[in-house]
Amino acid sequence: MISEFGLRMSGKHNIWGGPLEINVEEHGLWHEEEEEEEEEEEFRRRRRGLDRAPYEAPSDEVKQRWLRRPDILEKSKSSSSYCNKSSISTLVCLVTISAIIALIMKLKPHYHPPSSPTLDNYTLALPKALLFFNAQQSGKLPLNNNVSWRGDSCLKDEQVGGYYDGGDSTKYNFPAAFAMTMLSWSVLEYNQKYESALELHHVKYTIKWGTDYLLKTFTAYANSTTTVASQLPSPTTKHNNKCWIRPEEIQSPRPASHCTTCPALAAETAAALAAASIVFHDNEAYSKKLIHGADVIFRFATQGLGDKYSGGADPPSLVYNSSGFWDEFLWGGTWMYLATGNSSYLNLITSPELDEKVGSMRQSVLSWDNKLPGAALLLARLRMFLDYGYPYEQVLKNYQNKIDDIVCSYLPNSRKFNRTKGGLIMLNHGNPRPLQYVVNAAFLAKLYSDYMGALYVPGIMCGGKFYRSEALEDFARTQVDYILGKNPEKMSYVVGFGERYPEEVHHMGASIMSEKGKKYGCGGGWKWRDRRKPNPNVIVGAMVGGPDKLDGFNDLRSNYNYTEPSLAGNSGLVAALVALSQNATPNNGIDHNTIFYSVRLP
Repeated sequence: MISEFGLRMSGKHNIWGGPLEINVEEHGLWHEEEEEEEEEEEFRRRRRGLDRAPYEAPSDEVKQRWLRRPDILEKSKSSSSYCNKSSISTLVCLVTISAIIALIMKLKPHYHPPSSPTLDNYTLALPKALLFFNAQQSGKLPLNNNVSWRGDSCLKDEQVGGYYDGGDSTKYNFPAAFAMTMLSWSVLEYNQKYESALELHHVKYTIKWGTDYLLKTFTAYANSTTTVASQLPSPTTKHNNKCWIRPEEIQSPRPASHCTTCPALAAETAAALAAASIVFHDNEAYSKKLIHGADVIFRFATQGLGDKYSGGADPPSLVYNSSGFWDEFLWGGTWMYLATGNSSYLNLITSPELDEKVGSMRQSVLSWDNKLPGAALLLARLRMFLDYGYPYEQVLKNYQNKIDDIVCSYLPNSRKFNRTKGGLIMLNHGNPRPLQYVVNAAFLAKLYSDYMGALYVPGIMCGGKFYRSEALEDFARTQVDYILGKNPEKMSYVVGFGERYPEEVHHMGASIMSEKGKKYGCGGGWKWRDRRKPNPNVIVGAMVGGPDKLDGFNDLRSNYNYTEPSLAGNSGLVAALVALSQNATPNNGIDHNTIFYSVRLP
């Protein structure tokens, strides 16, 4: 309890944030200086007692013992020694003494060095989930890629590099940018956990590979841009949906699709670059490059936003097409403020007009298409930890109310979402590929729980009922445990984790044998897709689409709804795993201040 430590609220600050003072004298706590003085005085008293002890010179007998050999010394005492009366007596004596010594050693407690800590499933699965991104790399692969069946691919793309989205060789920039934002957010919150799990370098490398590519999709080096690449290759390119082929075998040039009006894509790209700029704040040159690019693309996202702008959908992509804009506007603007500390962004994202525009949006499910839950939690973090007060307080409170409603809808007593008999929450209401939404919700719930724990806030009210913050963590654990194998199928939906996992993953590169000197061409790979055997290459760490609403799973390569992984899905998985991991780090909670590296109180 806060009262036990003498914590008290200062002024009119709300219970979520503001300075917490510790008044030692008022609450009768110890004084370190007085305690140290008492210890020093006690030491002096003991030392004076020792100094006063009479010094006695060693006796002649003691001096002789120092000089004599042990055998001579023993002979001089033979007349009084029982053990030297006879050889038999000596033997009996030695046996007796040996027995006594052996008994003492047996009864004496032995020191056992501490065993290595047992890693939990979340920590064990984390490096595998990150390895999936290595398998998705496009372009000239680095030496540390360490996925043996991958090689250089698509070196003639209009923009070389980046990540393939899922099971094919297409690069969709909208979900890729969201994935990089999520990974960056998880690093900023749980930096110490990544470091303790020895995965901090890996995750930062993963982010940089993605942001390097995003900087190529528009004129990030200039002061403005008029177009941004949305997808590569464009839908009209030959190797899009008509081929089942390893990316390594694609030799022809591939143009990208470009858009001149795609605010959602641009705002998400700005969010990714801005969030990553905080991750790489120790690399000043690269961080500034990311911030500059984020500023350019965010201004492109907001160009022409007058009173008549409806916030409609982006036009360019047929696969990942945003259903709205205002959530990306809020999400991107929030990350721009965190990255720069520029108060103009704070004024933008806390304007009552924007709050009204996003107020009517569906609020519950964080995904590549809906950033409102993530933005609401970030804005709640500002209120809880920095306590901005007037004139921002009311709008920030509204967003905290939104995140309260969102996480309350995840708890078992809520009727908003059904659950399968096995316990998986149906955030997409029974539609295919549910897991990508579940991991995002698990991350939000655990993160919000950690915010509360950091501020000694016991919990939240949901529909008139109080829930401790641990209820949010319990939700996150049960959902991720389901994904890792605690489900009716007794199957892990993360490839390579556990004893049983999907073997026919919908993935071109993993499903076709990589034989030296042998190519299958555009149409030659279909036989590999349609055969009913495990993939010859195991794509470790890939989280597949997941089961149906009856907890059933069809491990069939041709059915992508069950077996295809994605960048967006795995980024949420990584975030949830690191949030739930409990390893040897002294601090298993959040990093309080890293995300505020560039922010100063207004």
